[in-house]
Amino acid sequence: MERRRPEADRMVHADPSLLRRSVRFATGRTGSLSRSRVFGAFALVVVVGPSLTALLVAIRARGDITVEALAYQLLVLVAALIGGAWPAVLAAVLSGLSLDYFFVAPVHRITVQQPSHLVGLVLYVVSAVLVSVVVDRSARHSRTARRAAAESALLTGIAGSVLRGDDALAALVDRTREAFGFDSVLVRQDDDVAASSGAVLGTPDVARSLPGGGVAEFRGGTVGPGERRLLAVVEQQIDAALEHRVLARAAVDAERIAATDRVRSALLAAVGHDVRRPVAAATAAIGGLRATDVTLTESDREELLATADESLRSLAALLADLLDVSRVQAGVLAVTPQTIALEDVVAPALDELALGPTDVDLDLPADLPSVWADPVLLQRVVVNLLANAQRFSPDGARVRVAATVSGTVVELRVADSGPGIPAAQREDVFLPFQRLGDTDNETGLGLGLALAHGFTEGMGGTIRVDDTPGGGLTVVVRLPIAATGQEGHR
Repeated sequence: MERRRPEADRMVHADPSLLRRSVRFATGRTGSLSRSRVFGAFALVVVVGPSLTALLVAIRARGDITVEALAYQLLVLVAALIGGAWPAVLAAVLSGLSLDYFFVAPVHRITVQQPSHLVGLVLYVVSAVLVSVVVDRSARHSRTARRAAAESALLTGIAGSVLRGDDALAALVDRTREAFGFDSVLVRQDDDVAASSGAVLGTPDVARSLPGGGVAEFRGGTVGPGERRLLAVVEQQIDAALEHRVLARAAVDAERIAATDRVRSALLAAVGHDVRRPVAAATAAIGGLRATDVTLTESDREELLATADESLRSLAALLADLLDVSRVQAGVLAVTPQTIALEDVVAPALDELALGPTDVDLDLPADLPSVWADPVLLQRVVVNLLANAQRFSPDGARVRVAATVSGTVVELRVADSGPGIPAAQREDVFLPFQRLGDTDNETGLGLGLALAHGFTEGMGGTIRVDDTPGGGLTVVVRLPIAATGQEGHR
């Protein structure tokens, strides 16, 4: 069942014409009573007044004018309620003159024989003015309330767009264009377009400078005196949203710079030992081979050559890892997915690490479906996970590699029985240069899990860490089954 949205939100987003009507309510004339009400009251006095007089003359009772006086008083009150002071004053004057001319002796003559007659006319006018003051105040309060409600509806609509996930500045620009009937609204900052709505063509009809330094341009419409007040409120909101966007971007840039600095510091700290170590070993071995003042046996030469070869291979692997992690972080990783069986990746990975049945407990079902992945990247993932698991497993303990089917994906689990990872450090396990507090400097640059994470996500899979039952760490790689993966990567 669809959830019902708040009334103000439904009003603003259901139909742009409702929004424009709200603005017209909010930006109408500033007077308390509309012109139509005033003109209607004058028409009532002019039309109903003579008709009332003719009726009273027809039913007039001799000697008593109470009915006539009350009837005219009612006309004055009605005119005041409808049109305010001026129609009521006109009704009071005409009623007083009509009462004196038609009903007070001598009839058909306007005379003031007694001061009470003049006092009565003044009281007519005073009562009309008092009633009109009350009506005017009530109408003014009513219009103020409607204006506030319309402004609230407009701003609530904008806030509703933001709460539903829309960009605050874009929502403000869209709702402003709809509310005021502009063809387009555009906001510039530092000569760049920050947000726009509608077709931006030609010069703006209205251009307003914002306090924060931006410019709001409005095309295809005019802004009346009453609309300027509400438009000024909207401009303040646009300026605040613009400032918020600038601050948000500055915060993101600052975080990106801080993250880059952290990576650079970690890289320098790690490279300071891990790269220097194989370079130093290779340099020493080659220096020993070139020495002329030392006599080397054949076994010594073989040992030095083996040391140099091993050190240079280690250095090449470290540099390859650094290049790979830089490509992952830069988003330029080349991925060529294809249908591949897991055993065709796991077996070469075991051979690369020289791991046999005594080192790994392998559980890959014969009916396991093929996955959709890049064979080279997937092998690097398996190699890194196996090397990490073997490094932290106790002596004599076997690493477990198992695979199962879960819906449309295959889950590959690499589990060790080592110390595991504390819950507080789970979020950092896939970050580069994280060796989780190791201080033996024999565990490399801490790029294995970071590369596994980057390669897996680059192939469209996911990776996570779990606890191994009985203690240890299990890394779970989820990859799409080949038929499903092909549909998603065509």
